[in-house]
Amino acid sequence: MKLSEFNRLDDDQARAVFNQCCGASRWVRLMVAAKPFPSKIAMQDAAAWLWKSMQAADYLEAFDGHPKIGDADLLKKKYRRTRAMLTREQSGVAQASDQVLRELAQYNHDYETKFGYIFIVCATGKTAAEMLQLIKTRISHQPDREITIAAAEQAKIMALRLDQLIEAE
Repeated sequence: MKLSEFNRLDDDQARAVFNQCCGASRWVRLMVAAKPFPSKIAMQDAAAWLWKSMQAADYLEAFDGHPKIGDADLLKKKYRRTRAMLTREQSGVAQASDQVLRELAQYNHDYETKFGYIFIVCATGKTAAEMLQLIKTRISHQPDREITIAAAEQAKIMALRLDQLIEAE
């Protein structure tokens, strides 16, 4: 959709678009309040700036809007509205061996047990093996460091999704 079309959406419609980018309700509410945007760059800048003002509870709410890396069944069920986008983002998992998928599943479980939320990574362009290496590294982090990294990954995901959903004029 063109930016001019987006700017004409009512608040509920704009909220639905932003919810596809990030599940943090406070971020979505602030983005809706910030419209209209004079340019796509201004929208991206606002998204990044507002994300930096979020707190841990906002991060956790956003993280809850993601399926586990490689969880194809959950993609089909819970995330119907954004399935195409999520499938594209996680396309590197489609070619993974059964061994890599089993390890990813185990590390996902261990990560969630340790941190209380799923492993968040901007999966676009990454293979399953690369994501497995990332989770193996990140699981050793302290919780305060890891939530900061996960939040930065969420910011990358939001930027990519906004870029895909909104066209410049």
